[in-house]
Amino acid sequence: MATAHINGANLWYHVSGKGQPLLLHHGYTASHVNWQPIADRLEDKYQIILMECRGTGQSEHTEDGYNLNQYAEDVVGMLDHLGINKVSFAGHSMGGGIGYTLALKHAQRLENLILMAPIPARGIANLPDDAMIQARLAARNRGDRDYFLKDMLATRFRDDVTDEWLQSRVDHLLGVSEGHLLGGIKTMYALDVEDQLHTIQTPTLMIAGGVDGLLEANLRDYALLPDASLHVLSRAGHEVAIHEPDAVADAINQFLIHGPITAAKVLARAEEKS
Repeated sequence: MATAHINGANLWYHVSGKGQPLLLHHGYTASHVNWQPIADRLEDKYQIILMECRGTGQSEHTEDGYNLNQYAEDVVGMLDHLGINKVSFAGHSMGGGIGYTLALKHAQRLENLILMAPIPARGIANLPDDAMIQARLAARNRGDRDYFLKDMLATRFRDDVTDEWLQSRVDHLLGVSEGHLLGGIKTMYALDVEDQLHTIQTPTLMIAGGVDGLLEANLRDYALLPDASLHVLSRAGHEVAIHEPDAVADAINQFLIHGPITAAKVLARAEEKS
């Protein structure tokens, strides 16, 4: 585990395994822990790169830069630091928004794009009102664990998601910078690239949770991507990698081996042979 000084920020990262590089990027108010089960399962097949964006986990709490464009530039900076020309990028939730940004602005650095329960390409639907944002910020500042934990407990639908995991998730929420907490919401709301999805030529895998509130948006965005496969896990919510780590790891591995498989491609191959 190490840190690299990238674009004015000291960013935490960890590299393990050998082979084709695969960078796993977490979502809003999270950390590498959300991807760790997948890293553990795939590091015998790929060079796994975990990183934490500015203001989260063990990365520096900078004064600014809390937006998708900067997060994407930081990914590019990390690749430069590691001497990697092209990478398969996997982003969860807000990390999926980073993935869209990379595919549109830095496609030459991507071998493949994996979107796991990404935020909608048209942005999150509603920006929380100021009262809710201030209440969330105040809870963070006073270290009010119960404020964040109660909603997690109320929506838990799998017994194998332990109290220990939920407490860890609260730790991440309480530990992020104010800039990330506030800027992250605004930048996810401001994302508006739905009309550009048809231009993304990077081979893409969309992984969605059948119990995730973003499922409908994920399906809509998948339909607009020109070279993409879809994998929906029926008993996964938004924390797809925590709910179904074996299935997610297998889906990513099969995608990296075979690329996107669609009915249109199968039909085209059949017509070529006939």
